[in-house]
Amino acid sequence: MLAVERGFVLEEPDGSLTRLPEVWSDAGVRMNEGGCDPDGRMYAGSMAYAQTPGAGSVYRLDADLSVHVVLEDVTVSNGLEWSPDGTLAYYNDTDSGEVSVFDYDREEGLTGRRTFAPIPDNGRPDGLTVDGDGNVWTALNGWGQVWCFGPGGEREAVVEVGARKVTACTFGGPGLDQLFITTSRENLAPDEEPPAGSLYSVSPGVSGRPVREFAG
Repeated sequence: MLAVERGFVLEEPDGSLTRLPEVWSDAGVRMNEGGCDPDGRMYAGSMAYAQTPGAGSVYRLDADLSVHVVLEDVTVSNGLEWSPDGTLAYYNDTDSGEVSVFDYDREEGLTGRRTFAPIPDNGRPDGLTVDGDGNVWTALNGWGQVWCFGPGGEREAVVEVGARKVTACTFGGPGLDQLFITTSRENLAPDEEPPAGSLYSVSPGVSGRPVREFAG
């Protein structure tokens, strides 16, 4: 299941694509990050190319391929991941300057949004992931760091990255014990910050969890 500029696409094992109807028509808004919930429904959030405040939403694609808006008035919709027990969902709207947390239930969906961890000094939280112990790892775009928060929201660790524009992080490798970190060259001159755009990895001493599959 793929999120594309204005909607979703199904990719078959042989690589063939089935494009679903566009979710919106505004060419100034595009999809950004997302992932599947514990019940196999796919979520993806949008943002305006101009990063217009409040222009984005978060959409849910159900197994029957119907699409539902689950969160409105977001600016740069980024990381979304669930706690190991599936009862909480962590979310980054980058311009909010915080990691948010929702309660999650199959019937009620995402409810009770609140601050999980504030990012000081106008920090910009980007992609995030959750490890098997329930720690939340979030990329800080512009700071060249990934911060790890414990389940209670306290900062537990900082990973220094060799490029400032850190965009996302996820666990991988045979034992899911490597944290892979992506970086960006957006708006950088060709000779500016040569490491930018590289993929980094670190072994943080914890393991992630397998990716959840789409139920459709």
